[in-house]
Amino acid sequence: MRASDRAYAMLREDIVEWRLPPGTVLGEVEQSQRLGISRTPLREALARLTADGLAAPHNGRGVVVTPISADTVESLFELRQALECQAASLAAVRCNPDVFRALRADFEAAAARLDADPDEDPARRGYYALVARLDAAIDEAAANPYLTQALGNVRLHLARVRRLAKDNPGRLRDTAAEHATIAGAIAAADPALAAAATRIHLHKSLEHFTAVHHP
Repeated sequence: MRASDRAYAMLREDIVEWRLPPGTVLGEVEQSQRLGISRTPLREALARLTADGLAAPHNGRGVVVTPISADTVESLFELRQALECQAASLAAVRCNPDVFRALRADFEAAAARLDADPDEDPARRGYYALVARLDAAIDEAAANPYLTQALGNVRLHLARVRRLAKDNPGRLRDTAAEHATIAGAIAAADPALAAAATRIHLHKSLEHFTAVHHP
């Protein structure tokens, strides 16, 4: 892996995981020393982060990790709804149903586990890995590289927003059930139902975020 690619991957993960929170200045000297690379590949990595929207120019010198506001999240969900509903609809037409039947069963099992033991997997890594599997399966079934590319950028920002949503066991259980419904609708080859189930899930997710930050 090139030094710039390695630096980009490490900085992106640090931003998404909030080890570098919004407002953090990504100084070239400090970050190049921290990551053990020269400043030229670091500049390349920072330019890619800026193109992703995870960083922005700062006072004409260097870059800063971009903020996340309620307006930003709402705009992100508007785009997410358009992209994800279309992807789910296409997947329902083009998919291997067995893949989504298995995913539906996995989400139903995850919902049962969360109901029985809300404190299981406190970091939710296992659950979010399952969500990533569903996303990947939808992307593959939809078979539209431009749609997949656009969704990739949206999901990158959503991963950062997730840390603001303050995981709630009850909401996670509901989310697992909603994902099971989406997977089931795709497996049933029903594009209208798949899009509707996705739209309901996104509406409830945004509603939860809004309630947490504007009680």
